[in-house]
Amino acid sequence: MDRIAIQGGALLNGTIPVSGAKNSAIKLMSAAILTDQPLVLTNMPRLADTAFLGQLLAGLGVSVEEGNGGDDQWTRLHGAEITSTFASYDLVRKMRASFNVLGPLLARTGEAKVSLPGGCTIGARPVDLHLQALEALGAEIELAEGYVNARAPKGLKGAEIDFPFVSVGATEHALLAAVLAQGTTVIRKAAREPEIGDLAHCLNAMGARVSGIDSDVLTIEGVASLHGTTWSVIPDRIEMGTYAVAAAMAGGDVTLTKSRPLLIGALTDKLRAAGVTVEETADGVRVRRDPAVRLQATDLETEVYPGFATDLQAQFMALMTLAEGESVIQEKIFENRFMHAPELARLGAQIAVHGGEARVTGVDHLVAAPVMATDLRASVSLVIAGLAARGETVVGRVYHLDRGFERLEEKLTACGAQVRRLKGPE
Repeated sequence: MDRIAIQGGALLNGTIPVSGAKNSAIKLMSAAILTDQPLVLTNMPRLADTAFLGQLLAGLGVSVEEGNGGDDQWTRLHGAEITSTFASYDLVRKMRASFNVLGPLLARTGEAKVSLPGGCTIGARPVDLHLQALEALGAEIELAEGYVNARAPKGLKGAEIDFPFVSVGATEHALLAAVLAQGTTVIRKAAREPEIGDLAHCLNAMGARVSGIDSDVLTIEGVASLHGTTWSVIPDRIEMGTYAVAAAMAGGDVTLTKSRPLLIGALTDKLRAAGVTVEETADGVRVRRDPAVRLQATDLETEVYPGFATDLQAQFMALMTLAEGESVIQEKIFENRFMHAPELARLGAQIAVHGGEARVTGVDHLVAAPVMATDLRASVSLVIAGLAARGETVVGRVYHLDRGFERLEEKLTACGAQVRRLKGPE
């Protein structure tokens, strides 16, 4: 099992290009099920999660071809004929988002059997809202032996879907199913994350009729069929934010290119409050910090977009371990997302966790130690902490990290970090 070793103390100076958004790419890939024409996605990240979903789609009859054009990476998906409507546990358990093939399969073929999902252990995250949305659209749902058996023999019908609370996954799933439903669908309390907007705009480019994009009410006028298109995946705001925090943690001067500053506005505000200089550039942001000047403790509370992203909470907590004073971090999205705190404590961090609140008392320095990744974002928070720790930090179970960060060692090393991958058993 691979590990990553980080020799702390090196400043980061240079340029890091931001990859396409994982959380957008995997939903866009599922949209290929909705048409018998090719869907070409450019600015595609090459990640374990996109590879997992590619395998699942291939098993359904969608051809998956990858290539490079200049400095761009593309994936061509063509579901000329759906040959299977079965998504097995062995594939779906690896990545929660693969569950979202259920809606498109129903919409196109009228039936599907999909395993209940797996993914990071960061909370219960039930799929009740997903299934309720599909039932509202006319699907017949039965749960048996860990699988969802769904049928819509007469096709899906437009409906009013009023979620009890905001759910990114359920919003995306309902959107993917509703575009081919007969009639009008209205989704209330829709999530507003940029990845949902990216999916909606791509579906419109394929012939869908989605309005209210980027608002909490989406209206979908169902169409009989969709056609192919070429679509560029938006920049990954979580990767962008992660490298911004890494530059702040290590100190130095890093420019993030191929990105959109507005996507991380909530993080930018917190970085500036902590004493980090963040400036917009022509195609991204520049992050600077003098390592001789200590960071300042800054409180935060995770919220749905456009608030502070839960997927950046672990990274910011790592940053606050070296800040002067006490910072209070409140996790309002997932109930089990402080599993990185004990691992940061192994590096000398002082963190007290009580339910959904963590109090971080900044220390003068961190000291390297072996640590273990517990989920995707927690794994990279440990890498960030290792950039500033004295000595060599070794992060285990980095298969979590490989699910969401493309060429991490390469990008950090290009800016002066001393990071290397250790192959083989621990």
